[in-house]
Amino acid sequence: MPNFIRLIIAFAILGAAITLMIFGHWGWGIPLVFLAIIVALTFFFNENMLLAQYHLRKENMDKAKVWLDKITDYEKQLVSAQQGYYHLLLGLIESRKSPMQSEKYFKKALSLGMTMDHNIALAKLSLAGIAMAKRNKREAAMYLQEAKKADKNKLLADQIKMMKDQMGQLDRSVQQTRNYRTR
Repeated sequence: MPNFIRLIIAFAILGAAITLMIFGHWGWGIPLVFLAIIVALTFFFNENMLLAQYHLRKENMDKAKVWLDKITDYEKQLVSAQQGYYHLLLGLIESRKSPMQSEKYFKKALSLGMTMDHNIALAKLSLAGIAMAKRNKREAAMYLQEAKKADKNKLLADQIKMMKDQMGQLDRSVQQTRNYRTR
C-alpha cells in the first residue's frame, strides 16, 4: 500500500477515535488512538523490513529473505530514508551466502544514505572485509578508516580491531611469500 494512503488511514482512525471520545465512548476511543499510532508508524517503519530485521537477529536468513522479497518495488513502497536500510539488509543476507555478491548492496545502501552512524559503519566494515578478500589492501584500509570514523558509539570497535589485525597478518604473509620467492 502506498505510504500516503497509510497516513490518510491513520488520520481517519484518529478522527474516529476523537469523535468517539467526544461522544463519551472512551472505551472505544482510546484503543483507536493506539491503532492510529500503529498505522502511522508503518509510514516510517515498513512492517516487512521490521520482520526481516527480527529474523536476521534470530539468524534465520531464509525467513528474512522471504519478508524482504515482499517489498516488490522499494522505490514506491519505502520512504527514501528506508531505502538505504533495505539494501543494507539485502547485503547482510547475501553476505552469508556469497560475500562477494553482497558488495553491490552495501555500496547502494551507502549511496542512498542511512541516518544511523553504526549502520553506516557496518556497511563500510563489510565493504572492508570484501576488499580484503579481494586482496585490495588500500581499499580495505580506506573502508576501515571510514568505518572507525562512523562508529561514534564504538559498537563495532572490536570487529574493526579484529579486521585491522587480519590485515596485518595478510601483510606479513605477503611479505613472507615475497621473501621466499627472492631466495
